[in-house]
Amino acid sequence: MSRPSISKTFMDVAFTLARRATCGRRQVGCVLVNKRNHILATGYNGVAKGRDHCIDSPCAGANLPSGEGHDICEAIHAEQNALLQCSDVYNIADCYTTTAPCMACVKLLLNTSCHRIFFNEGYEVHGDARKLWERAGRSWIQLEE
Repeated sequence: MSRPSISKTFMDVAFTLARRATCGRRQVGCVLVNKRNHILATGYNGVAKGRDHCIDSPCAGANLPSGEGHDICEAIHAEQNALLQCSDVYNIADCYTTTAPCMACVKLLLNTSCHRIFFNEGYEVHGDARKLWERAGRSWIQLEE
């Protein structure tokens, strides 16, 4: 029996979290870890607490193509929810997310100590997000499933 890598382990956790997502367009999970590879916080995308879930009662952005209509979509992104749960954003070393983060999430992550983003699925609608992240000297790493 082979032991999975730490990256595979955290990505598996992110994929499990994505199954909890309540967004009708996309299911994303996120895991934030420290330099000792301890989980600091997790998140998945969905509407704010107390609101009707988009999978039950679609919001105005539910039927728009992926990457469009972020201003009318009610979902909070997985990365945003993980950051809200994190008690110390200056302790974040790595972010594992099932889908490459959008520009808004990259800007939030830039304001933490996170230096590496690991993801499985690309999100080329927001290609400038990668450029912004890498211009800051940080690593953008696509993993194979």
